[in-house]
Amino acid sequence: MDITTAEQAALRLTVIIASNREGRFAPVVADWFLARAREHQGLDIEVLDLAETELPTALSHQPSPAVQAQLAIISPKLADADAFVVITPEYNHSFPAALKNLIDWHFAQWQAKPVGFVSYGGISGGLRAVEQLRQVFAETHSVTVRDTVSFQHVHGLFDENGEHREPSQADAAVKKMLDQVAWWAHALRQAKTVRPYAG
Repeated sequence: MDITTAEQAALRLTVIIASNREGRFAPVVADWFLARAREHQGLDIEVLDLAETELPTALSHQPSPAVQAQLAIISPKLADADAFVVITPEYNHSFPAALKNLIDWHFAQWQAKPVGFVSYGGISGGLRAVEQLRQVFAETHSVTVRDTVSFQHVHGLFDENGEHREPSQADAAVKKMLDQVAWWAHALRQAKTVRPYAG
């Protein structure tokens, strides 16, 4: 892909739903976010829901056939992405184990790509999970964008139809975050057409 083609092609955004917890609130937040992300121009969106994956916590350089089959589904979604948005709750001041497991099973797939965050929880709005994720993604050579979308006391913010009760501020936050993700994704994709990333 040359620079001109890289500038014109739609960005491939993989949205990772991090919670696999029973009774999770993640689908409400994810559906709300995806509806807005699909309105953002120039994005080709893929969803990776960790409730639908089964990667073992025991990492291996020679995974079993069952694990290889899982990776054959999951890994291309990460490898093909130009950028990521992680939708995560906060559990005990951190992020879900399933997300850490996904990150640790991969490395090159994350490199030189931007990551945005949508977080939710109680009083912190999931921001403590995001702060830890910034450190983890730095180790994978990813670029995390500054602005996030966060929901404090999330259960009270959405109605029975999954709509945000006061959406204007949250909608603006989504646009700002996705604008930053898109800027970095274009810049990094173009840079990689000139020279491979020195990871």
